[in-house]
Amino acid sequence: MPIRSLVVDDEPLARRRVLRLLREEPDAEVVGSAATGDEAVEAVRALSPDLLLLDVQMPGRDGFGVLESLGADDLPHVVFVTAYDHYALRAFEVHALDYLLKPFDAARFHQAFGRAREQIRRRETREHRRRLIGLLGELAGRGDTAGVREAGAAPPDAPQPVERLLVRSEGRILFLRTEEIDWVGAQGNYAELHVGAATYLIRETMGELEARLDPRRFLRVHRSTIVNLDRVRELRPWFGGDYRVALLDGTELHLSRVYRSRAAERLGMPL
Repeated sequence: MPIRSLVVDDEPLARRRVLRLLREEPDAEVVGSAATGDEAVEAVRALSPDLLLLDVQMPGRDGFGVLESLGADDLPHVVFVTAYDHYALRAFEVHALDYLLKPFDAARFHQAFGRAREQIRRRETREHRRRLIGLLGELAGRGDTAGVREAGAAPPDAPQPVERLLVRSEGRILFLRTEEIDWVGAQGNYAELHVGAATYLIRETMGELEARLDPRRFLRVHRSTIVNLDRVRELRPWFGGDYRVALLDGTELHLSRVYRSRAAERLGMPL
């Protein structure tokens, strides 16, 4: 049975090389190729490939964005093609997902294709989809990814406080320990993590992130602000019953009256 394969890479030379290597596999049937994430989503839905060789780093919609745009039933078997460093590759390894680290040689390509062939022929598609969904959930900083959950699956149990978040920055995935976060600000449906002089965006609302952070360490002080209590130097009364929250690095945040009683309860003293 031929393995219907789709190649996605924004670099023409890289795309042609993967296509050439695929043609060396006697049971590989190349059904198409795509140069952008949007093209990839359309091609997967139109062609229903068995195997997707997917470049992770692409302008606009990247490889993860492609998978997030597909429903669970549309997810084919995936081999990631990436230039990420070895630390970020742990995310793939933890979820038992194969990848090709650029630059790779022909032997490594044929090894990855052979593994994919074996899993496809053993009809392990559902398990592979489960691992893909797990990866996407981890990258999004929560236990599942909206729109990419198995049909009929029960909602996950309330998660334990997370100890780390995976954030994308300049083409890499960083493993960020939550204890390193100074404070969090809202940016629409995104949360902006402030870590020293650096900031990182993750696709998660403040409510979702607050529910996953350790309540013993993090406190919501405003509808658009969460603060790491270990970074707070002092609280200063402000106008109208509000407070200013001064951090160790000199940053000042706003504790609103709406969240004052919650802060008082957490701190064990009236405000």
